[in-house]
Amino acid sequence: MKFADPKNDIAFKKIFGDENHKEVLISFLNAVLDFQGEQTIIDVELANPYQVPKIEALKETILDIKATNQNGDHFIVEMQKNDQGNFAKRSLYYTAKAYTSQIGRGDNYHELKKVYFIGILNFTMFESNHYISRHLILNQETNSQDLDDFEFCFIELDKFAKELTQLNSLVDKWLYFIKNGASLEMIPKELTGNPALEQAFDAAKMYSWNKKEMEIYDYIDLQKGSELDALRTAEQKGEKRGLKKGIEQERALGEKKREQEKVETAKNAIKQGLDNQTISAITGLPPEEVEKLR
Repeated sequence: MKFADPKNDIAFKKIFGDENHKEVLISFLNAVLDFQGEQTIIDVELANPYQVPKIEALKETILDIKATNQNGDHFIVEMQKNDQGNFAKRSLYYTAKAYTSQIGRGDNYHELKKVYFIGILNFTMFESNHYISRHLILNQETNSQDLDDFEFCFIELDKFAKELTQLNSLVDKWLYFIKNGASLEMIPKELTGNPALEQAFDAAKMYSWNKKEMEIYDYIDLQKGSELDALRTAEQKGEKRGLKKGIEQERALGEKKREQEKVETAKNAIKQGLDNQTISAITGLPPEEVEKLR
């Protein structure tokens, strides 16, 4: 059995953004954000439900997931496979945009609802060893969350190294599925028993995908691979340019040092009473340059 890679943009959107299987997204959000009791999400409304995009529109399309829960809170979930830089600023921008777009000019600010940004990263972003980090706006003096309408959760898959036998929580199972789903040939027994996870595996079964979905999936994989190759090539060229520039700078410094040594030698020869022609022959400096030093 072949499972799609959940880290592929369209696979991620198909698995977590399908209106017919909202339980998948609900379970994932409750697990990642540790929602319990009154906070527990019981329903979501998808602002951008899954549909197969056109290839020509993919470069302008961000295949993220936007949803609201029963309380009106907003959620943005984005899968970022490659580090393209400035992801922190990008997440701030999209969160702020989602917040301000809730109301129009002149509307009541009390209508604004909280926005959660969940970024799933296939690269390392922070120095901490924790694979899940929550970021809040806190009062520096009291450490209280007085401004609580923005919250960020980043999942760094590179730091998640648990094996199947080490999965002790539902969030660990979700992260294992996202990181390793493409390498599995069947659903491991450790990941069975949870209806939402089993629905996620069903959505990832590629034999049930249509031709258009397969084309987009392969296209995205090729694009991501090309972007990564281009980045590596640019880095290699940069290293070569840096090395060449360093050699040129070293050569220039060496030339300058040698010229200074010639000047010092010429000055000493002048003090000893040697004539310009002799000093020029010794140092290699033009006779007129020696005359200027004299």
